[in-house]
Amino acid sequence: MLLLLAMVVGSVSGIGANWGTQATHPLPYSTVVQMLKDNGFQKVKLFDADSNTLNALSGSGLEVMVGIPNDMLYTLANSVAAAEKWVEKNVSVHVSSNKVDIRYVAVGNEPFLATYNGSFLGTTFPALQNIQAALIKAGLGNQVKVTIPLNADVYQTSTTLPSGGDFRPDIHDLMLEIVKFLNDNGGPFTVNIYPFISLYLDSNFPLTTPSLMAIHPPSMTTGKFMTMCSMQTTIPLCGLYRKMGMQICPLLSEKSGGLLMGTKMRMQSMPKGSTKG
Repeated sequence: MLLLLAMVVGSVSGIGANWGTQATHPLPYSTVVQMLKDNGFQKVKLFDADSNTLNALSGSGLEVMVGIPNDMLYTLANSVAAAEKWVEKNVSVHVSSNKVDIRYVAVGNEPFLATYNGSFLGTTFPALQNIQAALIKAGLGNQVKVTIPLNADVYQTSTTLPSGGDFRPDIHDLMLEIVKFLNDNGGPFTVNIYPFISLYLDSNFPLTTPSLMAIHPPSMTTGKFMTMCSMQTTIPLCGLYRKMGMQICPLLSEKSGGLLMGTKMRMQSMPKGSTKG
């Protein structure tokens, strides 16, 4: 899911879906677009800027986030011309002549994930800066905002209090630079949260925590699913914004990782022996 939050956690401006194209039996592009609209989605996040996908989104009314894969960060970080060419080909053309409502450019995908061992630490921020400069040069700086989809492992806390949250030591100073840059240019802080995966990996993860309190359908239709599911992540992040003297905390929660956990949750909540038969 792709959800947009404001400074006050729980204020939702829209709900969307991630649209990946790596599939053995992909649906026709037009079918996917119609499914998104029929099911009430207002936004869609792409992991690349595939022209066929963007053409299908022409005139759809859906707000779009296009993505830049991690393997392109080095090139874009080291060449302003490459960034300008990318924006012209993948954003400007579709906005001006194809009537695609592109609102965001996602620079990388969880590039600071701890398991990447710092592979993208030196290229992500420069790529972000060059794409922002290219958007401004193309006259799209006000319409299209840059962001970096981050894994929630970019922050940690030494206490049980949300106010104790901080960025990981190995990326602390870099993250402060990025947050300030996003704030200065109106870009949202984008974070992927996976509370259900935490449940799956940790047998002691409490089922009664706010992360898991609102998974039934009525909650999802009212937006409370997003509010409760992301509370443990967004409150510390907004606290970090406040520490930096920033009063506005625009957050995008891009993934919730919810589909994995249904079976395990049901089994954990059942009395012993009730799963037989």
